[in-house]
Amino acid sequence: MTEVGADYENKVIREMTEVGADYSFECIGLASLMEEAFNSTRPGSGKTVILGMEQKAMPISLGSYDLLRGRTICGTLFGGLKPKLDIPILVDRYLKKELNLDGLITHELSFEEINKAFDLLAEGNSIRCVVWMDK
Repeated sequence: MTEVGADYENKVIREMTEVGADYSFECIGLASLMEEAFNSTRPGSGKTVILGMEQKAMPISLGSYDLLRGRTICGTLFGGLKPKLDIPILVDRYLKKELNLDGLITHELSFEEINKAFDLLAEGNSIRCVVWMDK
């Protein structure tokens, strides 16, 4: 996004909200959009949540004054899941039948049918497919 484009986007958001958004979410994974999401938030209290993964690990540039005044930015890799703490809890809940993961599985196929699994995914006809190695 060019500087002109970034200024225009911020202007539109300021006009819509009067001062900036309380929250912004970046879901694409582009450094320029991460900066834009941050700059679109309310000075002093806006919060930006980064959901997208920047594939090239490009740095982002944020105004230090904005951070000192209270704007915040955070990332949520895997939704904030802490594997060492959270996975044992999730497994325990699954084993106690408190967490219905089986209901999320739409297809079960053998390894020989793996191409069908990819076709179902590409067609949008499968949410979760388990590929069994021993069937």
